[in-house]
Amino acid sequence: MNNSIVKERAWGRPELCLDLPVWGLYCPGCQHPVGARLIAEVLDELGIADRAILIIGVGCHAFSGFALNFDVVSSCHGRAPDLATAVKRIHPDTIVFSLQGDGDCIAIGAGPFIGALTRGEMITIIMLNNTNYGTTGGQLAPTTLMEQRTTTTPEGRTADREGYPAHVAELAAGFKGTAYSARGALNNLANYKRTKKYIKTAFQKQINNVGLSYVEVISACPPNWHLSPLESLEWIEEKVIPEFPLGEFKNVDRIE
Repeated sequence: MNNSIVKERAWGRPELCLDLPVWGLYCPGCQHPVGARLIAEVLDELGIADRAILIIGVGCHAFSGFALNFDVVSSCHGRAPDLATAVKRIHPDTIVFSLQGDGDCIAIGAGPFIGALTRGEMITIIMLNNTNYGTTGGQLAPTTLMEQRTTTTPEGRTADREGYPAHVAELAAGFKGTAYSARGALNNLANYKRTKKYIKTAFQKQINNVGLSYVEVISACPPNWHLSPLESLEWIEEKVIPEFPLGEFKNVDRIE
């Protein structure tokens, strides 16, 4: 009788996520580390970590860059797409992607972002959308919801004063050089799996040299939303997703 026991790992920290104190810098319930973990899982499953280069912007997401076990380059605030463009053009065989917050990507970084979309750069842009400036105290961001209270909109966002939320996934899909644009969320396991699929597809577009790929990921920010972690997940389902619907907005295998 064979009494040997075969152990198969069912869960654990991805090898590309280093066991460092950096993860403890995040607020309870923040989903930026979850987004970083998801990226690490995808890179490992696709077998491209050895040629992946992450460009991080400025914001809460940047902490993750110090605890990921592949090449990471820090950029100036909002300039990650510009730096990603340079790295990809110099090293075309690498997989270059930026990880940015909504303020870094579509506020101060709107110019570099639009420029990369216009040129159809062969890079991947991942934007974590937590509907505010998380790092600097919860100010109004381009993605802030209507009537959402922030430190700079204490009475809530209004159309006549601050305008309307920016729908970035839909914007990216409208550019000819974009091969892929999608929006996911991390508020439950089903959406986590969908978002993982979106990011894997985005990287595959770059591997296949199709065009620029973009994935927006809705992420909780409990302290600046003034909610508990569990309440934040409910708020995403009830308020954020109705404003920013999930799904793929463009998916092509060839730029005509």
